[in-house]
Amino acid sequence: MANKRRILVLAPHTDDGELGCGAAIARFVEQGAEVHYVAFSTAKESVPAGLPENILEVEVREATRRLGILPENLHVFGYTVRKLSYVRQDILEDMVKLRNALSPDLVLMPSRNDLHQDHSTVASEALRAFKNTSILAYELPWNTIDFSTQGFVVVEPRHVDRKIEALAAYGSQKMRKYMDPEYVRGWARTRGVQIGRDFAEAFEVIRWIL
Repeated sequence: MANKRRILVLAPHTDDGELGCGAAIARFVEQGAEVHYVAFSTAKESVPAGLPENILEVEVREATRRLGILPENLHVFGYTVRKLSYVRQDILEDMVKLRNALSPDLVLMPSRNDLHQDHSTVASEALRAFKNTSILAYELPWNTIDFSTQGFVVVEPRHVDRKIEALAAYGSQKMRKYMDPEYVRGWARTRGVQIGRDFAEAFEVIRWIL
């Protein structure tokens, strides 16, 4: 990873990036990488009743801050949740603008096998926009039937703690079972055991350029 100094995380919705690769992000930031995070939808249409419709945008700003991502490196778009496939050309064009502006060394995106329509849209368009860039796909187990654990990022307990701290910023999503700190820590431990380490996050290797 030493040559991957500028990293771009593509999150269909706020919290997807933290869930899929939050511990890896914490490690990369600690090692001095410039990490950018893109959220394509703040899912305001799905906000629980009684909360401000912009609550997820507020929460993603705090969550990414807790991971060490600079405020100016957070890019938030306002696409409608569950309808990203309707505007895939617009999303592709946004990605191309980001590619041209940032020239990332590594892109982290959802799995192409993710069952959520927004996630698969972002994955498909990322392959087009970043076809000359190293790409790893993160996992969201509740959305995938098939996921190939081809690559691993070894993380330390402090990185997992940072991920859990970031996810805690999403008070509006605390009812989700996958937000449970015990689950998050167990998930990282499971991936670590696969490679003989204490903790890790797993990725599908889409393209790796050395």
